[in-house]
Amino acid sequence: MNALLISNSGLRFFVVALLVATFALMSSVNTAEAKPVANRPNIILIMADDMGWSDIGCYGGEVKTPNLDRLASDGLRFTQFYNNAKCTTTRVSILTGLYPRNGGRGIDKLLTPEMMTVAEALKNLGYQTALSGKWHLGQKAPNRPIDRGFDVYYGLMDGCCNFFNPTQPDPPFKGGRTRVFGHNDQIIRGPFPEGYYTTDAFTDHAIETVRQFARKPQPFLLHVSYTAPHYPLQAKTEDIAKYKGKYRSGWQAIRQQRHRRLVEIGLIDPHWQMVDHDPKAYDWAESDQEWESRRMATYAAMIDSMDQNIGRILQTLERLNILDKTAIFFLSDNGGCAEEPGGRDTSQQPGLQNTYTAVGPSWAMAQNTPFRRYKSQMYEGGIATPMIAYWPSVIQAGTVTDQVGHIIDFMPTFLEMANREMEAGKPKDTVTTAEKWHLPIEGLSLLPILKGQKRPPHQTLYWHFSGSKAIRQGRWKLVWDKWSKQWELFDVIADRTEHNNQIDQFPNRAKKMQAAYQRWAVQTRVEKLTFTD
Repeated sequence: MNALLISNSGLRFFVVALLVATFALMSSVNTAEAKPVANRPNIILIMADDMGWSDIGCYGGEVKTPNLDRLASDGLRFTQFYNNAKCTTTRVSILTGLYPRNGGRGIDKLLTPEMMTVAEALKNLGYQTALSGKWHLGQKAPNRPIDRGFDVYYGLMDGCCNFFNPTQPDPPFKGGRTRVFGHNDQIIRGPFPEGYYTTDAFTDHAIETVRQFARKPQPFLLHVSYTAPHYPLQAKTEDIAKYKGKYRSGWQAIRQQRHRRLVEIGLIDPHWQMVDHDPKAYDWAESDQEWESRRMATYAAMIDSMDQNIGRILQTLERLNILDKTAIFFLSDNGGCAEEPGGRDTSQQPGLQNTYTAVGPSWAMAQNTPFRRYKSQMYEGGIATPMIAYWPSVIQAGTVTDQVGHIIDFMPTFLEMANREMEAGKPKDTVTTAEKWHLPIEGLSLLPILKGQKRPPHQTLYWHFSGSKAIRQGRWKLVWDKWSKQWELFDVIADRTEHNNQIDQFPNRAKKMQAAYQRWAVQTRVEKLTFTD
């Protein structure tokens, strides 16, 4: 086995030992039903955690992301791509091609037996499958990655963890719980060696997986699900140093700078008027500016580290001569996060293994420039994600699309890429008798967009999480703000920053959209009771 590209010998031994066991298990997988591989690409889906819409360079950000910028310049950027605004609900939709069910009442209830995952579907079509990184959809059978179609798995079963020592208990204000880390069907209880960093370790596993998969004729699906830049804010000293002083101008200045760049590169309409005030934002002039600057610098360093590791994956694909046979997708699971577990404690220096900090609402609003709000909210700042698609044999380099896409579209896209025809939300043919499609896929294939064509759009899109909700039909979006407890109506073509509420001008449209939302909410069981105006 090739040595992993890491310097620390203890870490190398630790990870390689896990990988030896992983691929011993893989060798026993029955591949008798593998399909021909002609014209079927390898698929790599990379996802950041709690990263804002405008953080990376190719989306107007100041964070150094040369590898993601390269994928964008050689591929396609979406300006209107949506997630579900929350870690768990986004992850289940990506896996199943379905909207979340059951209102998110417990992670073990989100992914149910009647749902088929994209890993199970592609595995039935002869693909090798792997997940490196965050799972967050269950820690026990039958809800682990290894139970739901992934041949191999290494990473965080939980929602967040210490980046330098994943099983280090949370501080008391987070309940003092110990997070769960897993490898295939085993729980990893530590200890983790000196020099360990989750972003590197997830990439180590992904790289070794690619090397092993490339030895076989079957294509592969690899989902790399980073925890960066989710709190706690923890990064390597050398990466933080790159951004020292970068954010001393404050969040409003950064927001204005990003807005200007976004206009210059043509990703947003200059006529959209930004909402300047956020109900939870702080006054920069009255803040501990050095500490606040350090918070955002650490966050930037975490994204920088992720980009470096994506570069390592690209380098591996090039060395194996399979980059041109691989389709790569990158997105974030939700917008930048305003949560501040532990409060705004300036005695906690961001970046260190033994401190626990987050960026807070003011920086979160800057991360989601030019949009309103952030994670868990159904304004664009919560649900809009950068999305880069790279596929050399199909996608025209350096292109941008304003066609609307949603994470439920990945499942049908990947099935079609695997030469599986779809009909009425279900596979047109049956591969194995074990396949059960109790719930028709709700997404639409992105393949026409990837090929530079116009795709018939979704007639309606829906969102819900913890009392926040929204529905979009064409240019109109109806949003329920759980703080103000009222509906707002926006024209998100003319006003995607949701500055001008038009519900008083178009009350009938709003009522029809509210009724449509309510029917969907009852059908999917995200809400049990109807709401009043």
